[in-house]
Parts: sequence; structure tokens; C-alpha cells
Amino acid sequence: MKNLKKDEEREERIMMEIIVDANGPEERAMGWYYYLEDKLQFPFTAICNEKRAISPLLVQDEVDVIEMAPAEECEREIFVTMRWEGDGLAVPLSQLTPIDSTSAETVEAVEDWHYWVKRGYKFY
Repeated sequence: MKNLKKDEEREERIMMEIIVDANGPEERAMGWYYYLEDKLQFPFTAICNEKRAISPLLVQDEVDVIEMAPAEECEREIFVTMRWEGDGLAVPLSQLTPIDSTSAETVEAVEDWHYWVKRGYKFY
């Protein structure tokens, strides 16, 4: 577990809204997928907050997030699709921070995911 203070309100939301009925890793992954699909209001603009070897983004890059990546891409980590060279490219949601003008519901959902990741929680 990472050094992130436990947030009881967020823990309650995660347990009661996201993974409440999950029996196993696949159901936890799908719980997160459908929660985020429901809460994120697309499109939204985000800033890259960390460099990842699996992503072309650099810290402080600004991107337009247009949708969830396909569910089968989110079995181990949540990915979203950003505009990329006339098409779309899936990048880790944990790599992105919504900008200030993003809806409160979207910001809260992304922060829920960041919290899950930073606490060291996993689907498996």
C-alpha cells in the first residue's frame, strides 16, 4: 500500500457503488469500468501528470479525452481514449488529471480511480 492517507468517504463510495457485488478480479474491473463509463462526461480535457512507458504522453501534455477504451482493454487497468492523429489512442486514466473546467462528477470519478491506484489496490 502506498503512502496515501485513507479517505473513509471515498472508501465507502468505492465499496458500495463500484465493487459492491464484485466476486473476483474480472467483476472488480468491470465494476470500475461501468462506474467510470457512467460518471465521466465526455469529452473532457486533461493534463498528463506522469510519464508512462506504455504511453506517448509527456508530463504537462494537454489532451482531449473522448471516451472509455474498449472494456477488454481495461481488464488490468482503466484506459480512456484521447484524440490522436485523426483517430483515437487509449492511455491510462491514472496518467491524466482533468483540468479545472471539467464537470465535478467527472473530476470526482477520476479522483476515485487515482485514489484506488495510489493506495496500491488492484483488480487481481
